[in-house]
Amino acid sequence: MLTVEEARERVLAGFTPLEAEEAPLTEALGRVLAEDALAQESSPPFANSAMDGYALRSADTQGASAQAPVRLRLVGEVPAGSVYAGVAQPGEAIRILTGAPLPDGADAALQQELTEVADGWVTIRQPVAAGTNIRHVGEDVRPGMLLARAGAELGPAEIALLASLGVSPVHVRRRPRVAILATGDELAPLGQPLRPGQIYNSNTPYLIAAVTRAGAEPVALGIAPDRAEELRAMLTQAQGYDLILTSGGVSVGDYDLVKQILSEQGAVEFWRVRMRPGKPLAFGFLGQTPLLGLPGNPVSAAVTFELFGRPAIRRMLGAAQVERPVVTVTLEGAEQRRTDRRQFVRVRLASRAGQLVARTTGAQDSHLISSLQGATALLIVPEGEGVIRSGETAQALLLNDALPWADEW
Repeated sequence: MLTVEEARERVLAGFTPLEAEEAPLTEALGRVLAEDALAQESSPPFANSAMDGYALRSADTQGASAQAPVRLRLVGEVPAGSVYAGVAQPGEAIRILTGAPLPDGADAALQQELTEVADGWVTIRQPVAAGTNIRHVGEDVRPGMLLARAGAELGPAEIALLASLGVSPVHVRRRPRVAILATGDELAPLGQPLRPGQIYNSNTPYLIAAVTRAGAEPVALGIAPDRAEELRAMLTQAQGYDLILTSGGVSVGDYDLVKQILSEQGAVEFWRVRMRPGKPLAFGFLGQTPLLGLPGNPVSAAVTFELFGRPAIRRMLGAAQVERPVVTVTLEGAEQRRTDRRQFVRVRLASRAGQLVARTTGAQDSHLISSLQGATALLIVPEGEGVIRSGETAQALLLNDALPWADEW
């Protein structure tokens, strides 16, 4: 039986970044850059005013004071989006609006509230230093500057930075297409009445959401019955996708057929991992298509997707950060006993006096979907002997991209 690290290494070895494609910048939120984005121009592209006020020559204001003010002749105006046609001469001031290009000959802009204007003259009662209220060329970005590295996921801030340089479209990795197939006669699709002995299929909706959040495109193939020929046909249909995700059918029961068909028609890399929940986990290839067979229990499917499915998707995206970050937390509440398998306990995190505190979401049985609700991390209980007691520290794998800080549970 493989360790978690060994299993993850084998899974990730089966994937490489997908090909690049172009996407409009306004549609690139969450996409992963396929190449470094370098600035071709300066930002700002021209010196401009940071204030509404008056552009002037700083030399004209030297010695100005309340007792000995300087008066400059108002000769024109330059709003944002326009360029002053002339050159600022000695003794002249030009009305300027925020963002407007600084007129040639001027080297400062004095905000309007520090001036007095009457009869075509601007009165200034203090000296103005060169560069006052001026945004200089390239102050934010210079040509050749690295805007975002290959592997970076584009968020609103990255999109704004690229937009300020006119970058569009952007070269991003193609989104992986992930086929999702649930197995089991006991499963009923949403919207249909349950027959005796059936339960609703929750794994597929979960995986659709999780795959989407990971950055891929989910394609739900439905529910495969516990009959080899029908399952085989549905798996054949799934070949050609970038990844097949199944749930159920990978343990040792009479109707656990996914592993059997995978071994018959492809190659099984492994099918058990020393972890809880999620021990029955299969990984292999149907032809050239990788297949990750998740357990059927909902919590087991969720945990194994986070540990193996999501990193595989992130690898195909070429993301710089393939795995979620691990943080140190302080356990609060019931102690957690170590066993011969690594355990991943669903916990809620809160911030207390600058420290992360973790408390379990309740009972941890692998069929209890409610234990997933509100979980912001997986507390990692290593293999071995002993316990992690309340007040002791442990490692936890963050589940949410944006950690929800809370003062109350």
